[in-house]
Amino acid sequence: MVQRRKPRTQREKYGEELRLRRTAAELTQEALGDQVACSPTLISHFEAGRWLPRPDDARRIDRVLKTDGFFARRLEEVQNRYEKHFTVVAELERHATVIQQFALTLVPGILQTADYARSVFRAYRPNYTAEELDREVVIRTERAGVLDDPSTPVLWTLLDESALRRRVGGPQIMAEQLRKIADLAEAGRLRLHVLPFEVGAHALTQGLLTLMSFEKSAPVAYAEGLRIGQLLKNPAQVKARQADYHLALSEALPQQESLALVRATAEEHAQAPP
Repeated sequence: MVQRRKPRTQREKYGEELRLRRTAAELTQEALGDQVACSPTLISHFEAGRWLPRPDDARRIDRVLKTDGFFARRLEEVQNRYEKHFTVVAELERHATVIQQFALTLVPGILQTADYARSVFRAYRPNYTAEELDREVVIRTERAGVLDDPSTPVLWTLLDESALRRRVGGPQIMAEQLRKIADLAEAGRLRLHVLPFEVGAHALTQGLLTLMSFEKSAPVAYAEGLRIGQLLKNPAQVKARQADYHLALSEALPQQESLALVRATAEEHAQAPP
């Protein structure tokens, strides 16, 4: 079976352009790094799309490569795609080998249907236009592209039962959303577990958590609250969040029972009056 190639992100396109311009200028990564005042390893990360340069680095790159402000201007466009606190996290998702996510009240963004995502965005924006909602929905649903590869990343999804019951967007939208999750689980694309109400308090009761592991980099943790998110790289902090995740996971229903609950709840939504 031919695997679909993941579409390149704006970061990756930015990095590829940097590589092409550097090569055209006959500079090595080390030579460019010396003139921009950063390490060749960092230049490598920029060109691979793993990281973005800071604005002052982008301006120095333009100056060295004589690109008339191109990289400084494009940097702003690329950065504005996500909320500031989520920009790096969205890129790390694409390079992770394992993603372990927990959601308390909402379905994780990487699994959201377009209609579900639209309902979420509409709920916390007092003033919005259809064009703005369309843009946000496209950005969010494009993140699901990381799942196009059938093997990487390995995706664990742990949901509090409240995320299944909260009727976001209406009964039919909710039914469609839960069926999508169940279909992915049945197809073997994600490992699904649900923390039922009967568990009561658990180690992750206070919010959303995502753990990411990588082939050649240290693992990270991402915790999110209301309009704020924190990317954790400190080994001790990451280890503590991993322990929290595994503790909560130990309280969850097994895979098949979780899948049955998601399917049953989807049908409850589907049969509810509009």
